[in-house]
Amino acid sequence: MVKALSAEDSSIRLQAALAVGSSADPKFLETLVERCAVEPDFFVRDMLSWALTRLSPEITLPRIRQELGSERGQARGQALHTLSKIGDRSTWAWITRDLLRDADDEVARTAWRVAVVLVPEDEEQDLADELVRHLGRGDRNVRLSLSRALADLGEVIKPALQRAAENPDPAVAAHARATELLRQNPETGFDAAIEEAKRVVTLGAERAAAAAAAVASADTEPSETAVTAERLETGDTERLETGDFAETAGTVGTGETSETGVTAGTGESGVTAEVRGMAELAGTTETMVPTESTEAADAVETLEAADC
Repeated sequence: MVKALSAEDSSIRLQAALAVGSSADPKFLETLVERCAVEPDFFVRDMLSWALTRLSPEITLPRIRQELGSERGQARGQALHTLSKIGDRSTWAWITRDLLRDADDEVARTAWRVAVVLVPEDEEQDLADELVRHLGRGDRNVRLSLSRALADLGEVIKPALQRAAENPDPAVAAHARATELLRQNPETGFDAAIEEAKRVVTLGAERAAAAAAAVASADTEPSETAVTAERLETGDTERLETGDFAETAGTVGTGETSETGVTAGTGESGVTAEVRGMAELAGTTETMVPTESTEAADAVETLEAADC
């Protein structure tokens, strides 16, 4: 059986781990722990952890605790994962700050998840304050793991997230706001929450709301520019000549050509430069006329720099 646990074929290793777990024989404790540290297949590792949960906690937990201090990242991470499967709250003290701040992203992600499972109620606030320190860390998967861990703590995280939302680092601020959105509405997709948070960080809450309103309006009501374009395409220029569309078409004779193809003057299609700039940030550039607004251009550059 020991040889089978290290066989070249992963399906053989999986079957061996299942058999060892089914037998619940303590003589396999050391082999199981050692294989957890080196097993390359995720499903086999999970089966190894399951097999360890089948053994008596009295002999399993002390051995797993030793692995938390291993120099091998996989050994630390799998030991943490096994602790989460066992779910013994007396092991909470083993989830140290060093593990929560582990330089290995995979170990840290697992530590965050396990900490939320094991934390006593009277220490939830301290854990929330610790986890918030990691906002903005790592790639998408790392940030998603942290957001889920924080959201699982519930209301206790609100004060810490509110403070983090004002952080001068736009990546931290956006991650904090996205996490709060996920906490309030778990059905919100993480990517959508991040994009919404980035808009708020870049534009401010009021201007982001105005941009969102502009998007909604553009989606539900035809713009004057679109109406003008339709008139031109169908040859219905009579109403254009009466001045009904003067604001859209502008004043003839200035030499500037509007997006509709009409010689335009100072009219801006009924949409102010500021709103159009915000709408561009909100992703509606297809329905809005481009603007030369310096403020909008600056906002675009700021948004692109906020690499969340």
